[in-house]
Amino acid sequence: MRDNSPQKNSPSYRLAALDSDFILGDSTRGARFMLEYQKAEDVLRARGIVSTIVVFGSARVREGDPWYEAARQFGRVASERGGALTPGDAGHHHVIATGGGPGIMEAANRGATEAGAVTIGFNITLPHEQDPNAWSTPDLTFRFHYFAMRKMHLAMRAAALVVFPGGFGTLDEMFEIMTLIQTGKMEQVPVVLYGKAYWQGLLHLDVMKEAGFIRPEDLALFHYVDSPEAAYDCIVERAGERWVRPAAADSMQT
Repeated sequence: MRDNSPQKNSPSYRLAALDSDFILGDSTRGARFMLEYQKAEDVLRARGIVSTIVVFGSARVREGDPWYEAARQFGRVASERGGALTPGDAGHHHVIATGGGPGIMEAANRGATEAGAVTIGFNITLPHEQDPNAWSTPDLTFRFHYFAMRKMHLAMRAAALVVFPGGFGTLDEMFEIMTLIQTGKMEQVPVVLYGKAYWQGLLHLDVMKEAGFIRPEDLALFHYVDSPEAAYDCIVERAGERWVRPAAADSMQT
């Protein structure tokens, strides 16, 4: 009987779903993009994640830094008061979600975990590997290859955005969401910039307004705060009637 092992060992004989050379090739980029969306979406739905509070900020700050401790406190306060701890079938509202890495991301995830809430980490594969921080809920810790799909998941359930001081990545993510709001591609949600002195020293957006490149009302898309409590209060105030208030949330305030 003729040996058919050459046929069985041929790359063409591999099942398409198990052929890493095929799945990771250029022609299947669209399929990988779809899979990155669907995997995270399936998990988030299964865990009952209804809405999130997205926290951005520098990966370079460390425990003990004032901004780290402020993000940690905000993660705790928002989780206790926003509905992430609310039991029942209504799902988890206003869950802290970050990019899943160190620094401000770690601090916000940590504060939420210390409050006893679930918390999300949307990690990204980088040339210098970004490890997930140890404070995001393990089964809500994701890893993406595509920045675009990561940003989409950060935006999809966002009920509010809190931006701590950061660098290029923080600005990229912040302006992505502000552009979606400005153009009506995303429902208007509160955007809070933490650290007024930092942001006012960095952003001189009146230049764009005076040049006619943005509308005067676009400068009202965001608000400055200088304390974790003020950040949460600002979110609730700016969201107004759109802010979901789970029944048990009030009893969790501290």
